[in-house]
Amino acid sequence: MNKAQFFFILTLILFFSSCNKKEKNNRTVYTKHNEIAVIIDDELWNGEIGDTLRNKFAGPILGLPQEEPLFTINQYPVKLLEGFMSNNRNIILIKKESKSRFDLVENEFAKPQLVFHISGETVKELLDSIQANDSLIIDRIKSLEISKYQQELKNDTLLKNQKLKNKYRILLDIPAKYKLVLKTKNFLWFKKEITSGNLSLIVYQLPYTSIKQNNNAIKRIVKIRDSINGRFIRGAISNTKMVTEAAFSPYFSKIEIAGRKTYETKGSWEMQNDYMNGPFINYCIFDDKNQRILVLEGFCYAPSKQKRDLMFELEAIIKSIQFLKPNKSGKSKLAN
Repeated sequence: MNKAQFFFILTLILFFSSCNKKEKNNRTVYTKHNEIAVIIDDELWNGEIGDTLRNKFAGPILGLPQEEPLFTINQYPVKLLEGFMSNNRNIILIKKESKSRFDLVENEFAKPQLVFHISGETVKELLDSIQANDSLIIDRIKSLEISKYQQELKNDTLLKNQKLKNKYRILLDIPAKYKLVLKTKNFLWFKKEITSGNLSLIVYQLPYTSIKQNNNAIKRIVKIRDSINGRFIRGAISNTKMVTEAAFSPYFSKIEIAGRKTYETKGSWEMQNDYMNGPFINYCIFDDKNQRILVLEGFCYAPSKQKRDLMFELEAIIKSIQFLKPNKSGKSKLAN
């Protein structure tokens, strides 16, 4: 074989290898939102490792009135990995082998996709690896799920609302199925009707000093939301208003949205003097540049439905926020 033939054959091999890799990574992901495919043999799944995986990734989600799993887990034996299981968006692959390993590979079999490889020689090594990386796994999967849903939002028909741009100087990807049901000088309420219930999104702003950044922030947030929501959101019966349900302490955390410090509060609301209730998620965004606190809250009323994915929808909409700033012409443009 001469050099020309050798390089021709080598070029063909590289070409078809590249095509196969491209075809593999272009597979369609069929996973529903908030699902994880756990690829693990039955022996490990039915023991301590399986119990740990279920506790970590399918434990109760915070802030919901009934217990619902953080993620829906589907388990498959390792031998099925080469089949349709590789088309899942989130995969945790666990193998018992001599080399201890934890790796995250993006878009290994399809796109978008996260594949977490966990291996170890003993059960203890596998458990140590899972426990050392559980927060990373949860954060990356939640981030991908939010991002994927937001992309679906952009492909949908969105609500065009100039009030958000003119008054609050923000863009928000709100599906057109949400309708503006209340508009005041400093309060917007969008609602989407669903079977036996509804989803709501509200927006308002506060003076920058309304919430002190200290240990009493959660009490202040609850007091403010009860005051404002109680004023505008009332039941069909007279003398009813929305308040934070006192029987359940809200969950509070500090996060970042659009590069801004944010207080996230999750809890349950109830209609005072009525029987209506449900979960809420409240975000107080400290907008330093405009010296204000922008509040975005989502809540749902769906007594006959599971609420995890409903609240996930509201969270994804809120986290799609983009801040605007006026340019010299008086029009708005994206803020840094």
